[in-house]
Amino acid sequence: MGVSWRLPRGKVPKPAKLPRIALVRWALFLRERTVVTDTPPQQPAGAKPPRASFVALQEAGFRKYFIYSALAMMADSIEHVISYWMIFQKFHSPALAGFAVTSHWLPTLLFGVFAGALADKYDSRRLIQIGMLLFMTCSLTWGVLFITGWLEWWHAVVILTIHGIASVFWGTPGQVILHDIVGRERLPSAVRLSATSRYLGLLAGPAVGGAILLALGPAHGILLNMLFYTPLLLWLWKAPYGPKFQKNRPPPRPVRGFADVVMTIAAIRDNRIITSMILLAGAASFFVANGYQAQMPSFAHDLGHGNAGVFYAMLLGADACGALTAGIVLESSGWLQPRLLTPFILVMIWCCALGSFALTTSYPIAVALMFTAGFVELSYNSMNQTLVQLHAPAPIRGRVLGLYSMAQMGLRSFAGISVGVVGSGIGVHHSLLLAVSLLFAITVALFWKVRPAAMVVAEPGA
Repeated sequence: MGVSWRLPRGKVPKPAKLPRIALVRWALFLRERTVVTDTPPQQPAGAKPPRASFVALQEAGFRKYFIYSALAMMADSIEHVISYWMIFQKFHSPALAGFAVTSHWLPTLLFGVFAGALADKYDSRRLIQIGMLLFMTCSLTWGVLFITGWLEWWHAVVILTIHGIASVFWGTPGQVILHDIVGRERLPSAVRLSATSRYLGLLAGPAVGGAILLALGPAHGILLNMLFYTPLLLWLWKAPYGPKFQKNRPPPRPVRGFADVVMTIAAIRDNRIITSMILLAGAASFFVANGYQAQMPSFAHDLGHGNAGVFYAMLLGADACGALTAGIVLESSGWLQPRLLTPFILVMIWCCALGSFALTTSYPIAVALMFTAGFVELSYNSMNQTLVQLHAPAPIRGRVLGLYSMAQMGLRSFAGISVGVVGSGIGVHHSLLLAVSLLFAITVALFWKVRPAAMVVAEPGA
């Protein structure tokens, strides 16, 4: 470190001619005038520090949670690939396939706030571990039934229901623990990267699941799939993020079942940010969500020439790649910081992309629109959840996130009706166009309602 000396003008006594006590005073005199020249320049008043890319990954605990969650999501996707294929081969039942989708989302609609209440009172790590054990139990049961040949339709119903309940134990507690791992300042980055890891697992699941299915067969393949859940299960055992590591954790409130739903709604009804995000997420899930993905074979058949399966895979891949790209681009660029009005604009763009997809007859344009839809979907979903996390009252954070999960995930149970059932009567192109048109109109109305009192959330800690 370089230094410079500032001495007063005039003569300074030479130390050799001074008594010993004067030498000490002379040394102190010079030290007081030492100026450190290597000190970094001070930030101007009011200036904002530059945003770091992938800031949540600077936390070692989040890096592990990111990787292990992606593996667990991949395992979830692999189980769907193998079990759905076996259900089709065994029963050829569209009704059972429809139940598989409903059973995945309906438990979140019914028990989302209950799971959040458990996360407020108990250790989120243990709740997620319960979810992982239930997932592994489902894979184990599928494997045994495949090997023995005892699989009946009621077995599939029970296993699919347990799988949906496992998602409840992972969903809301998995979001609550993000706040414990990274804190408030890095939370927007953590939410966005957590959503990215989910899409990363969903993107890898079909490829890995197909390879395992071909190499090992359905029985041994789904038994091997159990191993992909174990890293997250074992890491959570001693990860330092439980209640005993939280000095300022609010005192737990009793879990009261349905009364928690009423209490949570009453507690946040005057919070314009949380209520608007829940209403927006609920409308998007009820009318559209991922209901169009189940109809993708029909879209691919209408767009493609030849093997519809190849076109189908490319369209779904474009949707997932768009979401994955959004996570990377938004984290590296700092774009789309959480602000109240931005999610409404993103949902409008999403509606326009899906509406254009429903109308186009060009396959390349359809792929580009699916990529755009995936990019925008991750952007608004992660921003919605970030705003809810940042503004949820700490004593009931789990319950608020559970209420948000009920809207954002649970209401997806009805998206199959708005796109699929209606599509059986008027065609899937027209049903998707109708669904996104209704959602666009509702989004505009909500945007107009909250715009006068819009609050800008410029910083994670704001």
